[in-house]
Amino acid sequence: MTARRRVRSRRPRQAWAGVIAGLGLILLAAAIALYARRLDRRGKADEVPAGPVQNPPAVVDLPAPELELTTLDGQTASLADYRGQVLIVNLWATWCPPCKAEMPDLRAYYEDHKDEGLTLVAINIQEPADRVRPFVEAYGLTFPVWLDPEGQSTMAFRTQGLPSTFVIDPEGRIRLIWYGRTSRELLEQYVTPLLGQ
Repeated sequence: MTARRRVRSRRPRQAWAGVIAGLGLILLAAAIALYARRLDRRGKADEVPAGPVQNPPAVVDLPAPELELTTLDGQTASLADYRGQVLIVNLWATWCPPCKAEMPDLRAYYEDHKDEGLTLVAINIQEPADRVRPFVEAYGLTFPVWLDPEGQSTMAFRTQGLPSTFVIDPEGRIRLIWYGRTSRELLEQYVTPLLGQ
């Protein structure tokens, strides 16, 4: 093979290498831009849209999991302890903006219906008691708060997103599931009819 042919055969390879390098740079720039947008959104994470919450629950009929955790006061508690009542289980965290937004509604709904066979348990996911306790005090929460340092409840209820809310009937069946924020109006619409059954 002559020197001229060798030079010609290298040129297409060099051209392809340049194209591939260019595409790589474009993809890298796109990834950086997406990451920057995500960081910008996180900076505004405490901003929760105002107005009515449009998030109807999934209507299901599933067995409630067996779950035993520790209360904020250090006592052992189990979901089975609430058999015979309508139980709302809310999975949440102090850093979660929709969790913060729905807490006043959960508290108000609980206060309105706790004498009608309703219990609400708020399970904090993977945060220490010294972070949870000030939140509970600041929001004036009167329902039981449990600690789940290892995230057992997210596995038991098969969810990853927060907040997630599960409504369990007196027989221990999950009847309603909210993935994302709920509201007092939605609780009244969907949970209150279960109280009379």
